[in-house]
Amino acid sequence: MFRVSCRTWRVLMCVLVVAAFWGRVYAADMAPTLQGHFEQGGIVFGHTNPSTRVQLNGEPVQVSTNGHFVFGFGRDETGPVELKLTASSGEVWQQSYPIASRTFDIQRIDGLPKRTVTPDPEVVAEIRKNNEEVWIARQHRTEREDFANGFIWPAEGRISGVYGSQRVLNGNPRTPHYGLDVAAPTGTPVVAPAGGIVRLAHPDMVLSGGTMIIDHGYGFFSTFLHLSAMHVEVGQEVKQGEVVAEIGATGRATGPHLDWRINWGNVRLDPQYLVPKRN
Repeated sequence: MFRVSCRTWRVLMCVLVVAAFWGRVYAADMAPTLQGHFEQGGIVFGHTNPSTRVQLNGEPVQVSTNGHFVFGFGRDETGPVELKLTASSGEVWQQSYPIASRTFDIQRIDGLPKRTVTPDPEVVAEIRKNNEEVWIARQHRTEREDFANGFIWPAEGRISGVYGSQRVLNGNPRTPHYGLDVAAPTGTPVVAPAGGIVRLAHPDMVLSGGTMIIDHGYGFFSTFLHLSAMHVEVGQEVKQGEVVAEIGATGRATGPHLDWRINWGNVRLDPQYLVPKRN
């Protein structure tokens, strides 16, 4: 009869335990398909088995019925971030990614009258009310995959403002600019950059003027600011390329332009990662 010594048995058990551990944590065949940018403001599109559970830094990332998912990183994200996938069998794939930093344009302006820097209490109250409406609109988690079908430019025109820039007025840092500005005459058509459902169509917010939000599914949203006219209503389904609004200079704007913003949940992302480069 074949006998195994106690020492050999212990070695075999250690090998089995280690093999099981590494197979669970580093299941290479579970690696997702990823496309995007692991950097500040960056957007990453992924694909995996629909039954797989996805987590970013321990927080759940929704996966569509076809296995598509999306996530991104804020302007001030420092990283690294941990992406973890857990199969229905219990197998786990996990990877850490560094987040590349970017240099943003910072403008310092001093000597401004106080009234132009600090709005009065009534205006502040109205701004807070507007912000609440925007927040509510972005709480939808529609199971649509429009976000995974590609994006086009929402308007034709010159790029007049970029994501991440910031002004420091009288030594006080203002909220960074989280959009991509396209300058064009009032009335220039604005089209849906991807399909989705209209979640907000406000004609005149204090800061952003005519404001529209389109839900592209799974917490991925486009927001359009300073619109002069809207051609769709809340709850309406729109297709990519469909005219939804017109460029304007409503709200706090120095001239007619479209301010296009992208959100993944409450994380503000850089729209330029979605479309071909333009001057």
